[in-house]
Amino acid sequence: MGAATARRCVAAGARVVITDVLAEEGTATAKDLGARFVEHDVTSQDGWAAVVAETTREYGRLDGLVNNAGIASVAMIEDQSLEEFERVLQVNLVGTFLGLKAVVGAMRESGGGAVVNLSSVAGLFALPATGGYGASKWGVRGLTKIAALEFGRHRIRVNSVHPGMIITPMTQPLGARSGDGTFPLAPAGRWGEPEEVAEAIAFLLSDAASYMTGAELAIDGGWTAGESALMLPPERPAGPQAPEKPGTPEGSAG
Repeated sequence: MGAATARRCVAAGARVVITDVLAEEGTATAKDLGARFVEHDVTSQDGWAAVVAETTREYGRLDGLVNNAGIASVAMIEDQSLEEFERVLQVNLVGTFLGLKAVVGAMRESGGGAVVNLSSVAGLFALPATGGYGASKWGVRGLTKIAALEFGRHRIRVNSVHPGMIITPMTQPLGARSGDGTFPLAPAGRWGEPEEVAEAIAFLLSDAASYMTGAELAIDGGWTAGESALMLPPERPAGPQAPEKPGTPEGSAG
């Protein structure tokens, strides 16, 4: 989703700095988009300071941040190790905290800005076997609202997006694939594309969302709207239907 978001922002005219711990992949993506790349571990406070310094030195200001880094872990609480639980929280939640902390000063000097934090549907409802991941995404959701309250005085908006089942390398082991009927738990009936999430992120970064802060935007094909779409009665055939014959009133003679 990060590459799709960067591509969408570049297309909108933004000057983009891409960061990643994977230097080779990040450099290739940045070169392809005409963006700038900085190797960066989101769990490093010094690394965040370096990224902000590099961005403001290169472009003179900092207007937006997408906290997109994340890792997943699938394990029941009883089976998940403390080390794995803490590793997921470090990247997904502490990394988001450090990003917020690092950019607020530069955005304040720029006259304001916008931050989009990547949470998940796992931060909107509980999913089994997502102990560390789910906890981190609930944390991102709450941290977003706290930051919105604190940063509003500086004209900095902070919102969260909550993707559902999106086709990414992270979800390939779960059977991610395109096409109708591939994810019947969502009313949309399919997996989402990274570009669909990128569109929502670009909107939240833009002035079109100038009155939105502290909001949470689900991009999930309706998965979190309510009970499973699998519980719906069968769909009626298309075309005109013959009117139902009135039944015999209960207790009357036939």
